Amino acid sequence: MKRRAVAAALILFAATGALAACGGDSEEGGAGGAKELKLGFFPNVTHAPALVGVDKGIFAKHLGVAPKTATFNAGPSAVEALFAKGIDATFIGPNPAINAWSQSKGQGIKIISGAASGGAMLVVKPEIKSLEDLKGKKVATPQLGNTQDVAARSYFKSKGFTVNKDGSGDISIVPQDNSQTIETFKQGVIDGAWVPEPHASRLVVEAGAKVLVDEKDLWPDGKFVVTHLIVRTDFLKENPETVRKLVEATVESIDFINANPDEAKKSVNNQLTKLAGKPLADEVLDASFKNITFTTDPVASSLITGAKNAEAVGLLEPVDLNGIYDLTILNEVLKASGKAQVNAQ
Repeated sequence: MKRRAVAAALILFAATGALAACGGDSEEGGAGGAKELKLGFFPNVTHAPALVGVDKGIFAKHLGVAPKTATFNAGPSAVEALFAKGIDATFIGPNPAINAWSQSKGQGIKIISGAASGGAMLVVKPEIKSLEDLKGKKVATPQLGNTQDVAARSYFKSKGFTVNKDGSGDISIVPQDNSQTIETFKQGVIDGAWVPEPHASRLVVEAGAKVLVDEKDLWPDGKFVVTHLIVRTDFLKENPETVRKLVEATVESIDFINANPDEAKKSVNNQLTKLAGKPLADEVLDASFKNITFTTDPVASSLITGAKNAEAVGLLEPVDLNGIYDLTILNEVLKASGKAQVNAQ
């Protein structure tokens, strides 16, 4: 895991005064609630429920105060911050959540809601016509062990290619920050990238890449978890009402996105502009939204497959995932609003 990324996030917290209680339990607000919530997410369109929830004040409305926020490039860094109690909950991909569960021997985290399905692709230079053309080439992923990194390694291996953790093999996988990928692609340093939205669409629109593999084509019914919401188990136990409010806000944010896609795109761009310094082009934003389904369903079956894939490529020891989900609060919230409940099967 990259400690520099975690340090940067913690510095962000320190600048907003969110680390006053870091290193210890969150301050209690009474009746099962915390005085504040420290929330992580990524500056990706696949994390639109977080971006919209922040921009529209949905989290602040439910929590009574805006959460302290930090952003990460990929899941492993977010997990490290979670275990350091720099954050209490985070939107994250499946494989880092699995790793967090494994590292903590099933004690450290719980998945409490889905957020998004789809929205990850392998994009390559136009002259690359097939996987065979990728032999001897370099493909970027966001971070070693993150969701797209595991997907790439597993897929290439299933097709008979060797891909090693040190970057050697038939195809060289180069983990790098998503913010670097467009430039390294344009410069010819990499030949492709397996990345989430909006980075896949940015590479297509801004750098002339083409889609070689849309990951949804590899999953039953095109559904696979790309983002869900996890919380530290101790925070959930100590602050159940705060977690309930977080889940309520997440459900409302996803409902808003699905009912108001154009307004949601504006909210996403507002937050990405604040975080990255400039908005996404409309063409990129439209393409990204088209490729993603925003849902509270965590698509649990794809998590199980993701764990097996990580084991197969040597990035995870065999792990029992029984108990990783706690959808009790989510289903209570969904039932109260007349929505279909979800399960961990």
